[in-house]
Amino acid sequence: MEKQFKIFVDFDGTITKEDIGELMFLKFGDEQKAKEIVNDWINEKINARQSWLLLCKTIQNLNIEEFDEFIFKTEIDESFKKFVEYCKVNNYELRVLSDGLDYYIKKILTKENLSELEVYSNKLTFDENGNLIPLFPYTDEECNRCANCKRNHVLNFSGEEEFSIYIGDGYSDICPAQYCDFIFAKKSLLKYCEINRITYFPYSNFNDIIIKLEELKNKKKLKKRYQALLKRREIFIQG
Repeated sequence: MEKQFKIFVDFDGTITKEDIGELMFLKFGDEQKAKEIVNDWINEKINARQSWLLLCKTIQNLNIEEFDEFIFKTEIDESFKKFVEYCKVNNYELRVLSDGLDYYIKKILTKENLSELEVYSNKLTFDENGNLIPLFPYTDEECNRCANCKRNHVLNFSGEEEFSIYIGDGYSDICPAQYCDFIFAKKSLLKYCEINRITYFPYSNFNDIIIKLEELKNKKKLKKRYQALLKRREIFIQG
């Protein structure tokens, strides 16, 4: 029987080369305030929703044309399109989970002819003065790490008959990755996995991930990560 992988991939700094959700506030907002807000979020002084609301207030009277030009210049990892095709050929479900904003995510994916990808993220609207209004359709009151609860998406879209895979790089990836059978990590997600002795695969680009997935696919027996099984059961017991 063919192994079925359910794949969840972060956007900022994973699909894209840089973290657009951070850079947009450094470029168009108050750089010092933005850094302080992000540090408060990482140090859990504020939750993710509060951080987005505060960050958006640092940008006043945004010039939408300049913002779109900034977004258009964003580059994605050159190997990601190959990875998308690999998932299609193997019938692996691929979903983008981002704690970023749909406005720039959709524009970047459309530019790269990847608009068919299923994306779950926070939303961004504007008022008549060009001020940013973030919306959070996938929030979870019990989760402070993400405004868009990535963990819930992982649990909703994967079952015990399949193997769940998480690909990420940052602070908002720490929670969902722990519920997945296989983790591909770099940067701060990798550091977290190392410190907390969580099994992971390091990667530098999506070609590395394709090679490892081929190895996993061809194994006669593939075991789910025990820590992930326990964490999933814990959530299901809580209801």
